[in-house]
Amino acid sequence: MTAFNVDLRGINEVYRPYLTDEHRYQLYFGGSSSGKSCFLATRAVLDALSGRNVLVVRKVQRTLHASCWNEVLKAVRRLKAAGLFRVSRSDMSLTVARTGAQILFAGLDDVEKIKSITPQAGALTDIWIEEATECSRDDFKQLDKRLRGPSPFKKRVTLSFNPTWKDHWIFREFFGGWAEAGQAPDPAPGVRVTPGRSYADRRVSILRTTYRDNRFLTEDDRQALEEENSGYYHTVYTLGQWGMRGDAVFTDWRSADLKVEPPPEGLRVFYGLDFGFGHDPCAAVRCLLDKRNRRIYVTGTFCEKGLVVWQLAERLKAFAGRAKVTCDSADPRCIAELRSQGVLAVAARKGPDSLVHGIQWLQGYRIIVDRGCADLIRELSAYCWKEGSPPQPRPGDDHLIDAMRYALESEQRPRKATLRKKSEVIGR
Repeated sequence: MTAFNVDLRGINEVYRPYLTDEHRYQLYFGGSSSGKSCFLATRAVLDALSGRNVLVVRKVQRTLHASCWNEVLKAVRRLKAAGLFRVSRSDMSLTVARTGAQILFAGLDDVEKIKSITPQAGALTDIWIEEATECSRDDFKQLDKRLRGPSPFKKRVTLSFNPTWKDHWIFREFFGGWAEAGQAPDPAPGVRVTPGRSYADRRVSILRTTYRDNRFLTEDDRQALEEENSGYYHTVYTLGQWGMRGDAVFTDWRSADLKVEPPPEGLRVFYGLDFGFGHDPCAAVRCLLDKRNRRIYVTGTFCEKGLVVWQLAERLKAFAGRAKVTCDSADPRCIAELRSQGVLAVAARKGPDSLVHGIQWLQGYRIIVDRGCADLIRELSAYCWKEGSPPQPRPGDDHLIDAMRYALESEQRPRKATLRKKSEVIGR
């Protein structure tokens, strides 16, 4: 153990009691900018200095560097503890020089690496799953099994996330007691609850926070969250509450591990691209169409900002090879430049009501998305109807959905556009 003094003024008050929480399963959820990740990064540094070995994971490896890795490094600097750690950027690890305790990082898309991770001193004691709603229940179970071996510390799995919808496995797995305790006049013995805020029983602790709990936000940050007028986004990202998908555009979709549940053989492959650069990303999708069973399998995506045309061309050649890529026709110059650099890029036809027709056609299929396509899963979860009539989807975070429409445009037969809300969809 490394002796270290902590200035608690640098930690939001709501989180301070959880610095030494020893529940096996800990859930920190709520709204955007509530300080969850900052707190857990700070706690990971302090845990390592106390002798714990911490593994930090996200669903996709490449998302770790710009999120958890940077948060942990900022926490080290904020705590003035840089001299106590050896930092390896190549394998993304921090090691306490005196004791050998470590903070390690890994993506769940690299299963073999997860299986082989072993701290250099002692057993793994803590796993922090950031953006846990991106992960499957199987991911969680496999990680839980990694906490084995003798240790003087209690083992802990920590999940941090913005809530999505109430049929998510996390809600089903952990929030039964939370819901019951919030309604009961007298909690069960051993249960501590502040309705809507916190819950704890013998094995599980849950804390919900919002931007109001983060005293380090600017007034502009707070105002942006308070002025959010989308029902879903306001519920989830401003209020930090579980959302309901009653206004969802797509209701017949699910995520799956397509390596375990592969699509049928012999299906045609389609590629689509939605252009972007600064504020909006370039978004590409690879999907397979099973007309007989009326299924669309999405097996790959990428979604990146700031790509100039030659970078996008290289990215597409690695992603789609020599296959045709149907692109947003709004930028013919980019399509021509992509073709000049070896990408078989073609313009989507679009035409009157193409958005309406495309959504109507997609609604006729069950969409099965590989669990590695976290950006598309997030888009489908949040893609909802605007209020009013006629039905129109709310624009915004729909780049991969647009790319999917373009990819499958050649298979869509023009017909009268009649969009269906969830209440109008007949179960199949």
